[in-house]
Amino acid sequence: MEAQPDKRMLRRDFLAVRSRLTADDVQEAATALAARALGLPELAHARTVAAYVSVGTEPGTRALLDALHARGVRVLLPVLLPDNDLDWGTYNGDGSLVEVRHRGRMALLEPSGERLGADAVTTADAVLLPGLAVDDRGMRLGRGGGSYDRVLARLERSGADPALVVLLYDSEVVPRVPAEPHDRPVHAVVTPSGARRFRGPS
Repeated sequence: MEAQPDKRMLRRDFLAVRSRLTADDVQEAATALAARALGLPELAHARTVAAYVSVGTEPGTRALLDALHARGVRVLLPVLLPDNDLDWGTYNGDGSLVEVRHRGRMALLEPSGERLGADAVTTADAVLLPGLAVDDRGMRLGRGGGSYDRVLARLERSGADPALVVLLYDSEVVPRVPAEPHDRPVHAVVTPSGARRFRGPS
């Protein structure tokens, strides 16, 4: 558990950098991020993609969600449950999102339609993961809520093997982040300037 304080400090530092981004910075990065991500073979050939709706100064996903939806890709979006686990619903364009306020968090945009259950993510060909950083091994630094640790554990238990892709800003690809035994490396990172793939665990 020694890595926890390091993770907390790193999260604070990365969030501080993001907090200085302007709306124009975020929009410009989101446009570039969508273009890079759409060229990634893991997304180009996917029929179902589990994604998320970015909030605040997170690397923007809305342009990417719309482009995937326009391609006819089935896009799954998370619904935060009271225990921090995730249910899933389908993205059917802008009008299919509703703003939901969860206690102690900023408002999230979630799919308004039918709930598909926590296991729906196991049907995805690719899973887009939020994060704050990724290192040279493909280890991701998340926000610390644990929701996506549960998703990754669920994928592993089910035997599903989707491409795991994290969307970040260029400065958030770093040499090393603290990792714990349960952490799983991602397969690729996409930033506004390009994409990088990682080998699986050695």
